Amino acid sequence: MMKLKQPFARILILLLILFNIGCDQLTKIVVREHVDYDEQIPVIKNHFTILKVENTGAFLSSGESLPLPVKFVFLSLLPLFILGYALYYLMVKRNLNRLLMIGISCIIGGGLGNLYDRMVFGSVTDFLHLDFVIFQTGVFNLADLSISLGALLILISLYYKKAAPIPAEQ
Repeated sequence: MMKLKQPFARILILLLILFNIGCDQLTKIVVREHVDYDEQIPVIKNHFTILKVENTGAFLSSGESLPLPVKFVFLSLLPLFILGYALYYLMVKRNLNRLLMIGISCIIGGGLGNLYDRMVFGSVTDFLHLDFVIFQTGVFNLADLSISLGALLILISLYYKKAAPIPAEQ
């Protein structure tokens, strides 16, 4: 796989992160302004619906009942440090494959999108719901989708790195 030149790769990383944040925030603005709380808008029959809820916790509302100072540390400060370190890692680490760079960038973008909501609004706006009878999700947003996609890309990248044959020494 061809490696990108370092300055160009850094610009692409930042653009991908900003794209993720922008798409997430744009969709949340539209939902906040045009969808009432607990209103269900079917997109694909009852299988894909838009349903606006506010999540004051983390994934699937976990940590919602924690005391405010503990919630602030675990849902705002700690993620901010982790996302900051991940961005630092992408900017200084050389020889990362593209899939890994894209995966980490998606996680940073999605994480920053949700973190922005949590810090500005006190909760994260979730609005997407899938229900295919045997498979049903909680309510999520584009930032969550970006984080999940990023994690999947990282796993695929690690799998292919592990599966790649080690070149013989000459």
